[in-house]
Amino acid sequence: MSYATPASLLKVDLNPAKPPILHVDAPGDAPAWAADHRHALRTLVTEHGAVLVRGLHLRDANQAGAVLRRLAPALMTDRESFAPRRTHAPGVYSSSAWPPTQPMCMHHELSYTLRPPGLMLFACLTAPATGGATAIADACAVLEALPNELVGRFEQEGWLLSRTYNDEIGAPYSESFGTDDRRAVEDYCRTAGIAFAWQPDGTLRTRQRRTAVTVQPVTGRRCWFNQIAFLNEWTIEPEIRDYLVDVHGADSLPFNTRFGGGDPIGPDIVQLLNDTYTAHTARAPWRPGDLMLVDNVRTAHSREAYQGPREVLVAMAEPLAPAPCAPPAEMSSR
Repeated sequence: MSYATPASLLKVDLNPAKPPILHVDAPGDAPAWAADHRHALRTLVTEHGAVLVRGLHLRDANQAGAVLRRLAPALMTDRESFAPRRTHAPGVYSSSAWPPTQPMCMHHELSYTLRPPGLMLFACLTAPATGGATAIADACAVLEALPNELVGRFEQEGWLLSRTYNDEIGAPYSESFGTDDRRAVEDYCRTAGIAFAWQPDGTLRTRQRRTAVTVQPVTGRRCWFNQIAFLNEWTIEPEIRDYLVDVHGADSLPFNTRFGGGDPIGPDIVQLLNDTYTAHTARAPWRPGDLMLVDNVRTAHSREAYQGPREVLVAMAEPLAPAPCAPPAEMSSR
C-alpha cells in the first residue's frame, strides 16, 4: 500500500539562479511515485512557481507520458499552437518545432487563448550537448520591475495578437485548430473571441485581444502574463524578419503583437520586456530523465538555443477561467 507524501517532507534546493530542484531516490516505478507525490509536488509548484525533479530516470515517451498523466490526469489538447508539435499520446506532445539555433524567448504558454493552461509539465528524455535549457522567470517579479506607465497601458488596453497562417513558418491552421474544415475553424474562432478572415489564396488571418496582467488563482498575486515580446516582430532575428516582410508584407507576418488599441509595439519596448525577463531568469541544464512542473501563470519559461539531439515532452493541464477582454474589430479579407 502506498501513501501520499506531504509537501513538507520533500526538501527542495533553492538557489536564485536555478529553478527549485527536488532530488529523489531512483524509484522502481516512476508513475507510481508520481501518483503518490502528486499533491505534494503541486503544493511545491504553488509555493515556488516551479520545481525540477531529478532522480526519476525517465527513459522513453511511454513511461514519461504515464508519469505526466499521473501528475495531471486531465491533460489538455493543444489548440492554437504557434509551431508544430508531434503527438506522442493524447495530451502528451513533443516540444514546439523551432530552429535549434534560435532561442524561444520567455512566454506563458498559450496565454493568447481563451483558456490557457495553468500548469505546464516537461519531461526530458534526451538532453542536448550544449544549451537547450528550459529557463524560467518569476512573473510577479517581472511585473514589479516593469515601468508603471507601460504596465498601466497594457492593463487598460490588453494586447493584440495577429496571425497569418501558412505552411512555411509556424503551425498551419489545420494543425493549430486540429481540423482543416473551414466551418469548424470559424466556429472555434467565434467561440474564442477571435476575428478571422480568409484571404483569396486560402490563407487564414486572425486577430485576438487578451489581457496582459492576470492574478494567480490560488495565491491572488498579480502576474505579467502574455506573449507580447516572444511573438512580436522585433524578437525575430533581423535577417529572418526582413525576409518575411519582403515575401509576405509587413501586415502578413506569421505572428505579431500590438497594444490592445492597435498601436504598434516598438523595438525599444520589446527589448525592455526581454531584458526584464533576463534579469529575473533562473536556469539549469536538462539532464536525461528530468521532470519539471511549472505554474504557467506565476512563471514564464523559455528555451535556449542548443546543439545536439534534444527530446523534451510537454503536457498542459488545469485550464484557467476565461479572462474578460473585448474582442477585436472585424477583419477584412483584403
